[in-house]
Amino acid sequence: MRHLLPWREPVPPDGTMGEPRARGRFGEYGGRYAPESLVEACREVDEAFREAWVDPGFRGALARLLAVHAGRPTPLTPAGRLSEALGVQLYLKREDLTHTGSHKINNVLGQALLATRMGRRRLIAETGAGQHGVATATAAALLGLEATVFMGERDIERQALNVFRMRMLGAEVIPVTTGSRTLKDATSEAMRHWVGATGDSHYCIGSVVGPDPYPWMVREFQRVIGDEARGQCAAELPTGVPDYVVACVGGGSNAAGTFAGFADTPARLVGVEAEGGAGAARGRLGVLHGCRSLFLQDDDGQITEAQSLAAGLDYPGVGPEHAHLRDLGRARYVTVTDDEAIGAAVRLARTEGILPALESAHALAWVIRAADTGDLPAGSTVLMTLSGRGDKDVSTLKELL
Repeated sequence: MRHLLPWREPVPPDGTMGEPRARGRFGEYGGRYAPESLVEACREVDEAFREAWVDPGFRGALARLLAVHAGRPTPLTPAGRLSEALGVQLYLKREDLTHTGSHKINNVLGQALLATRMGRRRLIAETGAGQHGVATATAAALLGLEATVFMGERDIERQALNVFRMRMLGAEVIPVTTGSRTLKDATSEAMRHWVGATGDSHYCIGSVVGPDPYPWMVREFQRVIGDEARGQCAAELPTGVPDYVVACVGGGSNAAGTFAGFADTPARLVGVEAEGGAGAARGRLGVLHGCRSLFLQDDDGQITEAQSLAAGLDYPGVGPEHAHLRDLGRARYVTVTDDEAIGAAVRLARTEGILPALESAHALAWVIRAADTGDLPAGSTVLMTLSGRGDKDVSTLKELL
């Protein structure tokens, strides 16, 4: 098949998207850049996760929760009318149909079970769009844990529905009024809070960012997306594997989980970032929130603010494994604008009867653009992870449309 995208032909080393190297490294990225007070806490999480992940009892308990509580497996939906209009075969991996309405529940159920195994009584979390906060509050209620969620004041205003849902589920929602008052600052406050609460609390980070073992652990909990989709594509697609696998990227957990299922196949992996939060596409090497990765920075090396209508993509960097995949040439990272994402959300709603989250709409916007420009060759098969549903963004869309 003729590919018009300027891909480098990668030769992925054995173990691509496997376990990171020593000290949580993905190439030159990752690591455990944590304050001394959190080094031991991270080590305990690492040790507990390694033990749990090879324990059939833990894996079985998680699989059961994912099935009976989260509603897995999620379907693979052919986007028939939109595919016909674009001239490609588009399939949607429907994470919007999970309980709580996004992929976040996969990771949170895993971490909540791990916290219980470690004897922790409370979950600490950060959230941007609110979906991770809702998932954390949900898992805490299910397992009898307390939940404290840090959320930027700006995000609280634009995601009021999810704030109400968290509080209904019994979580304490703490507004963060510093900095940009968005996801970056919520993450910083959550980590500071964890410093004084490591004895009874587990930090349930929501993406493939943070100090080791979080980028690896979160990807493994989200791998269920890619593993399911791989099997579904094998049954549904004539070739068994799609030509392109596409997902939106903020920190990058839904993309990492999806890509993990296809890393050893010929599929082209495409991560789609917000134009105003393009860590992988335009970031520079730096350290933030405990890991070394690519971040938006000024000339003095200070982290700059991300800007996106999608609160879940309003993060100034990308997870370390995504930075590594970019360097390998195994994945390509592109950007779309707010206006493109809004247009894509409307188009999917009116052609397929599906209202996507604005985060997911970024991935769809790239598919639409690439099909229109020929960057996606006619007839290509495209798997796109629809990471969440758009209920939370209705107020935002109502103001703009």
